[in-house]
Amino acid sequence: MIYFSIMKTTISAKIKLQTTPEHFTALRATQLAYREALNAVSHYAFTQGKISNAKKLHNGMYAEIRTHFGLPSQMACTVSRQVSATYKGLWTKVKHNATQRKAGLTKKRYKGLDKAPKYVSPTLTYQYGYDYSFKKNQRVSVLTLNGRMVVPYTGYDTHVALIQKGADIGGAKLWYDKPRKQFYLLVSLEIEVADPTPQTQTSVVGVDVGVRYLAVTSDTTGACSFHSGKQIVPKANHYARLRKRLQKKGTRSATRKLVIISGRERRLKHNANHVVSKRIVTQYPHSLIGLENLTDIRERTRRRKGKNTTKKQRKANATYSKWSFAELHTMIAYKALMQNSMAIKVDAHYTSQACPRCGHTAPENRPKKGLLFVCKHCQYTLHADLVGARNLTMRTLLARQDWASTGHLCAPREAQ
Repeated sequence: MIYFSIMKTTISAKIKLQTTPEHFTALRATQLAYREALNAVSHYAFTQGKISNAKKLHNGMYAEIRTHFGLPSQMACTVSRQVSATYKGLWTKVKHNATQRKAGLTKKRYKGLDKAPKYVSPTLTYQYGYDYSFKKNQRVSVLTLNGRMVVPYTGYDTHVALIQKGADIGGAKLWYDKPRKQFYLLVSLEIEVADPTPQTQTSVVGVDVGVRYLAVTSDTTGACSFHSGKQIVPKANHYARLRKRLQKKGTRSATRKLVIISGRERRLKHNANHVVSKRIVTQYPHSLIGLENLTDIRERTRRRKGKNTTKKQRKANATYSKWSFAELHTMIAYKALMQNSMAIKVDAHYTSQACPRCGHTAPENRPKKGLLFVCKHCQYTLHADLVGARNLTMRTLLARQDWASTGHLCAPREAQ
């Protein structure tokens, strides 16, 4: 008999607020005041020695936030915490850059703290139970500069059901879609899922990501699937080129056009990652899914950089740095838990150069770095991306065997 323990995972629910003109005006004014308060606290932190201590920021700016910007007390506290988190993140990058420069890994100095960080997005953060709460009949009460107001909402049926019953509700972000002039509430939901064990993970799957094919999967039975980026990547590149031309032009009409198409490339990639990740986890329920550990992948795969870089090399570097592989990994990880699966990170070194049959590893196994893999030792021939997926499957299988024998999972789990 298999016993299941319970663990929790966090998902984000996007609900659409059905606002009246009065609601719209109040929410927009609150957003803009919140952004101005963030920038004021950021400037204060910078002038006080780039401090990142939330308590010091709160003591120094709380009164001004309340009186000058008119924010409610809980929002004023949230502003200080958000600025504190921003500065802590920047200080972490500064220290990491200093370590790399000292080790001779880079000559560039990180400039993120050369001036006070500026907040451009008006998205504000709500705390559940203090700034917002849900009512009956699909209504939500949100806090504004003029007090609380109750607004009807709609959303994905599954998310609405979780909100109404069965999920622990956390913080939320009030996001404004400027082109559509629509407000959304991005709600954090914590739900219970079965904690995976070696006994519940009945199959092992490797997932190789790339640009030609966004994902290629393979399991221990030899079954595989290809998720092509043929229809998506050219569109994303078109939006990127269009945005670059408009930014270079810089006229008022170009700026208006940029506002209209803003986020189009990002949403296209985001949707593609959602579709691919859902297909993968649905295809392989109750599976241990091996994902490539892509830490510093851009530095490892960069062709060449510097003044002597050719146009072709620059284009290749740009192409492979555009797609958000980390986002795809994260989506696979949290969706896998919904299917009683689990995603882990495995070593990605030489997965496209190693022969899955004899183990011979050499760059020559991939002629001209193309899509054909031909082992120089045993002449094993296969699609190069599928070779990578099969190598990841074998490394994931080793991690599962260690997990079953020792009771401890040596490979790190994918961040949720």
